[in-house]
Amino acid sequence: MVAAIQSDPTGFETLESFSRAKAFTQWQYEEIQNSLRGNILELGSGIGNISEFLLKNHPSVALSDLRPEYCRYLANLYQGDPHLSGIYELDLSQPDFESRHMSLLGKFDTVIALNVLEHIADDVLAIRNAKSLMQAMGTLVLLVPSGQWLYNSLDRELGHVKRYSKKGLNEIIQAAGLTVKDCRYFNAAAIAGWWFQGNILRNKIISRSSLNLYNQMVPVFKMADKFVAPFAGVSLISVATQY
Repeated sequence: MVAAIQSDPTGFETLESFSRAKAFTQWQYEEIQNSLRGNILELGSGIGNISEFLLKNHPSVALSDLRPEYCRYLANLYQGDPHLSGIYELDLSQPDFESRHMSLLGKFDTVIALNVLEHIADDVLAIRNAKSLMQAMGTLVLLVPSGQWLYNSLDRELGHVKRYSKKGLNEIIQAAGLTVKDCRYFNAAAIAGWWFQGNILRNKIISRSSLNLYNQMVPVFKMADKFVAPFAGVSLISVATQY
């Protein structure tokens, strides 16, 4: 755990805070679960917040992260889980990704990357690399931060290169050779909090007290999303396929 904090202190602290926000994490999972099938790979698993739900509900799940410290953390956490098919050190930004990971090419029915793409400057390359791991007719599920106007101190501290518009995200996915099946906003209620904490307070990390309060309000925010999410959200969820 100490090694993970030293290599990624802000990210690790943020992930630990979200690990306590079970209602929010379950909501995230529920938003993507209908797109998940077959042999699943999660990219950027971190400390396993979403992984917990994947392993509980699907028979074959592989986890991964670009940092070896997180891979070791995941191995310690989920060692012996009957649904865990493997843990891999994967960095989508590598130009020679395919030659490094030939044994994984075309192996997965579903590849998930939640809050990963925004950390990579060459996002088209990142999606192409993710695509190389997919079987024919495979599915890629992405979650990214939306709205460049919301980019602030929180994004900078977390290492976000940018935030996305629907149009921009769709164009990147298509440039990587995939077909967009669905692209929608998620979590509209968090827009005000993200803007206030990052633009007004200039915070570098989401406070645990704010996240705890938000987690308690998730049932209300889920209802609000039914009305607001068609138009806005702090994140975008995209589902794409290759034919």
